[in-house]
Amino acid sequence: MIRLRRTNDDLDVKPGHALVGVLKIPTNTMSPIRAIVRRVIGASLALVATVLIVYFDREGYRDVNEDGLSLLDSIYYATVSLSTTGYGDITPASPSARLINVLVITPLRVLFLIVLVGTTLEVLTDRSRQALKIQSWRSKVRDHTVVIGYGTKGRSAVTALLGEGTESTQIVVVDTDHESLEAASAQGLVTVHGSGTRSDVLRLAGASRAKAIVVAANRDDTAVLVTLTARELAPKAQIVAAVREAENVHLLRQSGADSVVVSSETAGRLLGMATSTPSVVEMFEDLLTPDAGLAISEREVEAVEIGGSPRHLSDIVLGVVRDGHLYRVDAPEADAIESGDRLLYVRKVTPAGED
Repeated sequence: MIRLRRTNDDLDVKPGHALVGVLKIPTNTMSPIRAIVRRVIGASLALVATVLIVYFDREGYRDVNEDGLSLLDSIYYATVSLSTTGYGDITPASPSARLINVLVITPLRVLFLIVLVGTTLEVLTDRSRQALKIQSWRSKVRDHTVVIGYGTKGRSAVTALLGEGTESTQIVVVDTDHESLEAASAQGLVTVHGSGTRSDVLRLAGASRAKAIVVAANRDDTAVLVTLTARELAPKAQIVAAVREAENVHLLRQSGADSVVVSSETAGRLLGMATSTPSVVEMFEDLLTPDAGLAISEREVEAVEIGGSPRHLSDIVLGVVRDGHLYRVDAPEADAIESGDRLLYVRKVTPAGED
């Protein structure tokens, strides 16, 4: 087996700050427009409060014109004071005015500057926070699922994973398309920008520590190369790959895929069945949709079920998984349930929000 020499250009050996924009950890962020509006409102409130304080205590201020402070003078003083310009033409003269300046206007001045500079600081600190999140995530990620390709197949795979109860933080999406990654990030998924054919990209996605890897590439030749790379990095992970043509299934299996789904043939069969038995296709759609209705699931056997027949259970059992092998419910091996078996069954799905 040919192994490429690793260099400092490999993504997985770069520090966290160098990966900002490549590896993205989802965060609950406020839209830029909303953040700016909130800061403008905060600055305006600080300015209004300062104007009112100065105007109501205008007798304690001295103007170079010696004609007293008008409302306009108060606005002028508040503006130059909060912006720390301070021309000195209007100054607090009485002890009470100076005390108010120290205890009230100075904190308002600090608040005003924080509000104005906050946007710039947030941009700088956001990169730092993202770098820290990346470092933390890389050290902790384990037993997650890596989805390579976030097109139609990849999105459907993620929807199914989420429907089965997988946490969004336990799914990592790898793709080269920025729009696809933005869509994945909006769902709370960790994203990696890069090609799944590159070993450093897959290492960055934590493929070597992943529980499962879904290969949803748009081309069969790409799927083969991705599967080869993924299997070399993750010899124990469950690798599931999709291909368009059935003649390429053996290539995916030879490359290390545990399961191969032929997308074009599956869609073709459903199209053919829909012409004569549309209700059957509707039932398939129901079983494959995890959000409501019926869904195919897998569970461990209960102690009281051991020794019994899977046909006599209250659940509709489709098969028995034993030592990694699936036996259909009508197979002789599935006549009696054994300890350690898992049951493939049809379960009722209650939509979110309903009891």
